[in-house]
Order: sequence, then C-alpha cells, then structure tokens
Amino acid sequence: MKKTIIPFILCACIQVVSAQTSFDSSVALVPQQGNIIMASTIVKIENLGININSDLPELRPTISADGNLLFFICQNHPANTKYRSVPNSQDIWYSKRDSLGIWSEARHMRYPMNSTHYNAVYWISPDNNRILLRGAFTEGAFLGKGVSMSHLQPDSTWSAPDMLYIKNYEKYDKGRQSGATMAHDGQTLLLYMTPERGSPDNDLYVCFLTADGSWTEPKTLGKTINLPEYDEMTPYLAADGVTLYFSSNRPGGLGDNDIWMTKKLDKTWQKWSDPVNLGSPINTEDWDAFFTLDAGGEYAYLSTNLDTYGQSDIVRVKLLEKEKPDPVVLVSGNVYNAKTKQPLSASLLYETLPDGVEAGNAVSNPSDGAFKIVLPYDKNYLIRATADKFFAQSENLNLDSLTKAGYKEIHKDLYLFPIEIGQVVRLNNVFFDFDKWDLRPESFVELDRVVKLLVENPAIEIEMSAHTDSKGSDEYNFTLSDNRAKSVRDYILFKGIAESKIISQGYGETKPVATNDTDDGRQLNRRVEFKILKN
Repeated sequence: MKKTIIPFILCACIQVVSAQTSFDSSVALVPQQGNIIMASTIVKIENLGININSDLPELRPTISADGNLLFFICQNHPANTKYRSVPNSQDIWYSKRDSLGIWSEARHMRYPMNSTHYNAVYWISPDNNRILLRGAFTEGAFLGKGVSMSHLQPDSTWSAPDMLYIKNYEKYDKGRQSGATMAHDGQTLLLYMTPERGSPDNDLYVCFLTADGSWTEPKTLGKTINLPEYDEMTPYLAADGVTLYFSSNRPGGLGDNDIWMTKKLDKTWQKWSDPVNLGSPINTEDWDAFFTLDAGGEYAYLSTNLDTYGQSDIVRVKLLEKEKPDPVVLVSGNVYNAKTKQPLSASLLYETLPDGVEAGNAVSNPSDGAFKIVLPYDKNYLIRATADKFFAQSENLNLDSLTKAGYKEIHKDLYLFPIEIGQVVRLNNVFFDFDKWDLRPESFVELDRVVKLLVENPAIEIEMSAHTDSKGSDEYNFTLSDNRAKSVRDYILFKGIAESKIISQGYGETKPVATNDTDDGRQLNRRVEFKILKN
C-alpha cells in the first residue's frame, strides 16, 4: 500500500486499538522495541510491514483459517469509494501471504464490496470462498444495518453481497455500533448490538442457520458475558468452537475496553467460564477490540498505535499457552468429478458419527474445487460434497483416535459420481463388526443418502454389492459378502423403497480393487458399493 499523508479527523464511532510494552506489573520486565522479556518467555508484537500498513489508520483485521489471506480496513485512503464525499471513509483492503511468509502489497476491493462510507469484512470462511460483510445488501444495493454474505466466483471475483435474513433483527440493533462474526462451521452467527436506543452499551448474541437458509432470532449469550451497564462487543469464536474472545469495558481491565477470553461450557450458549483479561501487550490503557486468530491459534491479529508507520497498524502477537484455544484439525482438499477427474464447484457438509448431526458446512472453490474445513478433536466425522446430478462418495475421519497433540493439517480429496447407468459408487461409511453382517448404527447416515437418491430419482434401479479380501475360503467370503449385501438391501427396503428398485449380490474376493498382499490393499478390497443399473 502506497503511503499517503492526509489530514486526519477521528470518526466518533471508530476508535484506534493500541498496544503497550508491559505484560504483567507483578513480574520484572525488560521492554525492548515492542518485545516483552519475562523469564524465558518473549511476548513479541510483530508489525506486518509496509505492504499492509501505511501512515493512515489500518483497522479491524480478519485473518483466514490458514493464515494466508488478510482483510482489513484502511481509513481515508484516496482510493476509497467515498473518499471525496465522506470524511473518514473506511474501505476493505486485502493482502495475501506467500510460502516465504511475505505479505503482498495490499489491494483495494472493488465495488460492490466497497460501496458505503463504512465497509468491513467480519469473517472469512475456512475455505476462503465466502466472506461476511458489514451492512445489509440486496444484489449489491445497500439497504442499511445488518450483515451480508458474498461468494467467490469462477473468475475469482466476489459476488454481489446479499443480506442474511435474521428473525426480528431490527428489535435488537438500535444503537450506533453493531457487528458480527461467524463460527467456522458456517452455521453459527455471533452478533454485537445495542437493544436499547440511545444506550452506549452493546451485548453479545448468537443465531443459528435454519433449514430454509434464514437465521434464528438473536439469543443473548447470558449474564456471565453480558454484564448490565457495560459494553460487550467484537466477538471472535476460535476454530475450536468453544473459546470466545471479545472486547469489554467491564471491571478488572487495564483502562478502556480490553480483550477478554472465556470458554463455552455446554450447548445452550448461556453457560461460560468466567472471562479472563488477556493483559498487556494485547490490552492497553486505551480502547482494545477487533481480535482475530488463524486456525492454529498461535497468533492473534489486531491493530495498534505502538511503533507504527502512522496512525494505526495491523500487527500480530504470539499467544501464551493459557491464552490459546483448544487445538483443531484443518482438513483441506479438492472436489473432483470421479469419472473425468475434473474439479467441481460443490457444497460440502460434515456430520458427526454415529449420530449424523450436522456439524458444519463449506463450499469448494468454483475454479479448482479446493476447500478447507476446521474440525475439533474427539469426534468422528463424515464429510461429503454435493452437486446437482452427482452422488457423493463420503469420507470418514476418525479424529477421536488421534492424539490431541496440537494443531494438525490433513489433506483429503472428495469425489462426486455422475448419476448415470453403469456408475459404481463405493460407500465408505457402511460398517459391520468383524465376521458379522449386522449393520452398525454409524452406517445409517450413509445408507439414508442412498434412500434419498432412490426417492428423488424414481427411475433409478441399483445393485447393492459387498466384497471381501482374500483371507478365508472362497465359500466363506462369498457367504459373508452376500449376507452383508442383503443386510444393506433390507435396511433400504425398510425405509420404504420398492423391492424392484434394488437387488443385492455378494462377490466375496472375486473383484479386488487393490492387492491383497498388504493391509492397505486388503482394506480397500473390503467394501460395500452400488451400481446404477437403470436411470
């Protein structure tokens, strides 16, 4: 970003976040150019450099889950949409970090991302394919208060933002300030708003995505978070879905608003651990807000006026262990057409097993099919992609078997099979106990998708087959596989599918797809799949 010196008048509704060099007054500290040396621990504030920061105010950073894409506000830049007509115009700028950790020169986002005099990105999805924006828009036209979503398009531009419909939203947003963020699951929205007209104090609320795409009425986060006559704002829910950071001027802070941390104790969103002040250098005697993290939870990104190029800069600070969220797994991959191996634009869904409860959603990049999702440890997940006229081969991730050692990245590609005669689809999440053919409960989520396929496509007829590896006799393997195929068929018939639409067949070890000389090969050969016979 090119530096530009411009007379600056601070907008009454926007305040600059700052940082200082003391961490804990009870410990002997040696400040050194923004570093805090405390015993063997160094708390360092790292300026992101001149490609992002200038002599103008840079505010409200929003970092992607992988830490490589940054959105922020630059105030009063000559390139801003309303620069000449509105004092203190605020527009969205962005920068990308390369493999060497170098940030590109910040670029101004085009219309309609920047249209009003106060623009901001509130959240970017882990897949980097969706952004949550300040303001309510319809097909890019600004309507007023609210939040809107924009999607990445095949030409790498962003779609015109469209508002999220939140039930009774106007009942809660009656103040001068409001804002939002979203959980990485894509189905939990956090808001800060002032429910009483004329009050300077915000409260924190949560909304949930419904089946029709709208959002539930805002629900308060409860008395532990929302203290009477104090200001709670700028929430950020970490990738673990449990650890919440927010800004508040509640008692116990260092001055004005500070960043506080708390953890969700149950699924009601009403019970939280007692909020803990993060202390300096994250907090200062001034107004501190707009705290954000990457999925690894190691670095916090914020604004500061300490040792800046001008008025306010974007910086990052490495968190202490006690300040970090719980570790998560970042799953990345691409969605492909299983027949052509070409990338596909698709919607993604992930569910917990064995209960089949939806845990989150995502979308793949429209140009290369790339996606990213963030998953907490201690659960097993089914992941699948969906697109019109395709059937998804779901993948199973057993994260409860992984040691919770820290942040981890996993690559997992997803495949969609065209619905056409002769297509064979492997069902990865159909399970039996050893040497048995009774279906285990975690199989039902997968088989219910086959039921849905048959219901939505009345002309389809399929063969359900089961296969074994080469261990055991031919007769034993045939009997086991045939009984397993029949068990699957029986389940589908029990769900109301006509007998004429599905036959079953066990093939034993006669149709291997891999070698039987290795454990991995034998595992691939032990499978259940179906073939489309008629469409």
